[in-house]
Amino acid sequence: MKIPRIVLAGVTSGVGKTSITCSIIHALQKQGYSVQPFKVGPDYIDPSYLSSISKHETYNLDVWLMGKNQLLNSFISNSESDISIIEGVMGYYDGFGGDSNYASTHHVATITKSPVLLVLDASKTARSIAATALGFQKFHRNSRLSGIILNKIGSKKHEILCRSALEKTKIPIIGVIPKNPLLNIESRHLGLISTSNNKNLKSQIEKISKIISKSLDVSQIIKILKNPIDLPKKSKPAHKKIKTTIAVALDTSFNFYYQDNLEALRREGAVLKFFSPIKDKKIPKCDGLYIGGGFPEVLGNLLEKNQTMKKTIKKLSEDNLPIYAECGGLMYLTKSIVYHNKKYKMVGLFDAETKMTQKMRLNYTKGKITAKTLISEKPHNFQGHEFHYSQLDSVSSDSKFAYDLEIGEGIKKHQDGMMQHNTFASYGHLYFDSSNYAQIFVKNCLKYSRS
Repeated sequence: MKIPRIVLAGVTSGVGKTSITCSIIHALQKQGYSVQPFKVGPDYIDPSYLSSISKHETYNLDVWLMGKNQLLNSFISNSESDISIIEGVMGYYDGFGGDSNYASTHHVATITKSPVLLVLDASKTARSIAATALGFQKFHRNSRLSGIILNKIGSKKHEILCRSALEKTKIPIIGVIPKNPLLNIESRHLGLISTSNNKNLKSQIEKISKIISKSLDVSQIIKILKNPIDLPKKSKPAHKKIKTTIAVALDTSFNFYYQDNLEALRREGAVLKFFSPIKDKKIPKCDGLYIGGGFPEVLGNLLEKNQTMKKTIKKLSEDNLPIYAECGGLMYLTKSIVYHNKKYKMVGLFDAETKMTQKMRLNYTKGKITAKTLISEKPHNFQGHEFHYSQLDSVSSDSKFAYDLEIGEGIKKHQDGMMQHNTFASYGHLYFDSSNYAQIFVKNCLKYSRS
């Protein structure tokens, strides 16, 4: 199966991968191509930028969460546009665990057999940039590097020096982007700010993409894409007959969802109805509730004011409605969130308080599910990830946990996954197709609807 594709990698984090990936998407669309974006790693925020420009939902590609075979299946079955583009994560060879290449951008490029464009930040170097490029080219016996993009070039003289030095790599330079403070994207404590329901940010991304795309050699990019290595043919699994309805919280506070997870629920027979815990007074009629991650602390005052929504969710939980929540969803279900010295009252389902901290907890997680939950029926090992700047304080001694963590901090002493009634909430995020989580969640929703 021929899938024209490219990977956009960086020497380090912060070299402009997201802006440049958006710009390549924009440039290819101007040439009449439809573009399907993917993002390496467990990131939720960068994909919102890629989706905003491409007008296609972005899929994550993470070897740790998905496994090699599931990653390749997802990439192939979701590559339904003319061209697929994969934005990398961190530095090109940065994997999980010290000197490991595992789950790195290079690892994903190797699995998908994709050519790679390497972004180099030239702002504080000239001739020495060739040493960096040569290092990346020769560090691995098959670097897959097919093009170089120079970012933050200071002048024409600076460009000439860099071009001359890079000649010995024999890697074509397919983009030279001038230094421009207007091309910087606003960030927040978890990285870039999500574009979800943010019209100003979407407009900014479009303007940046138009500017940068003028500095790219689009014809050369298309040439690199032209003759892809064949991949095995895959198709999306068939959807089961509709059985149940799951309400999904989606607004500026809750928008961290893997697209594959939502599709897994649909595939298992669930209709998804979206609602806003900030604006809506009612939850759609449903047999289950899914509250994903996000930034509930930022709009804590608005979440606190929506008393009807908080009372409804708590009452539904007490009535044993299946409720699954991750990270921001967990925070929302506690008694309160303390943010910038202000305390905002939340749902109060879990006897604990959420406090924001200075320490970022960004880890892959690994452990064992030790108890029956609404997404699992038997004890088994799992792999996931956590990504937050908060912790739970004053956790009740009566709290029940379903995760024993080997890797990751979780909620309390390497424990995660709190259970209350028929509600299950964790700091950790799971990839549903790494097990039968979606199938069991839908099964429990169906069971509730018949009770």
